Amino acid sequence: MIELFYWPTPNGHKITLFLEETGIQYAIARVDISKGEQFAPEFLKISPNNRMPAIIDHGPTDGGAPISVFESGAILLYLAEKTGKFLPADQRGRAVCSQWLFWQMAGLGPMTGQYGHFNVYAPEKIAYAIERYTREAQRLLGVLDQRLQGREYICGNDYTIADMACYPWIDPYTRAPLDLAPFAQVRRWQATIRARAATARAYAQGDFYTAPTQMSEDARKILFGQERQRL
Repeated sequence: MIELFYWPTPNGHKITLFLEETGIQYAIARVDISKGEQFAPEFLKISPNNRMPAIIDHGPTDGGAPISVFESGAILLYLAEKTGKFLPADQRGRAVCSQWLFWQMAGLGPMTGQYGHFNVYAPEKIAYAIERYTREAQRLLGVLDQRLQGREYICGNDYTIADMACYPWIDPYTRAPLDLAPFAQVRRWQATIRARAATARAYAQGDFYTAPTQMSEDARKILFGQERQRL
């Protein structure tokens, strides 16, 4: 059984996408990042960078003690290897899938996250930052759009963890929507994944949460403070 430490963020959605696709047994432990629960000592033992998601696999394939994994990309790789699903078995296919997984982790996620921070969460509008990260988010969408030319999914005809990693980071901010009009292949690919039954089930796991229209100062300090905090 997989214990998933979760909050309905794009990175959290990656893992529920995988779990719902495979039907592997899992239980969710909510980590309310606006209340600072990610700084609880118990959580830091499995996620020392105080970020979610994280997992504990209570039934690892080696039959040993439970295994904990943090970082969403590492979790996707771990689960794909555990189940033998959504990761190509051949060397070349695996290399392609890994490249696009790490592309999301190093580029699409962080740059789109900064776009969201300066457009939605920053206490003041900084024109340079907004323009910089808007351009970078659009550039990355262009890279993905080009990759999807002639392919149903990022790695070809098969849905993989690369798609699961990227999908939640396509236009994730309702208060600052990205212009997807120039990216026909991204829109087609996004609609294909959205239509999967497991995608609906994965996102339904976050239905308990309604994002506030305005962030409190306490929540802002917790989420964007520069110093490590502990409860």
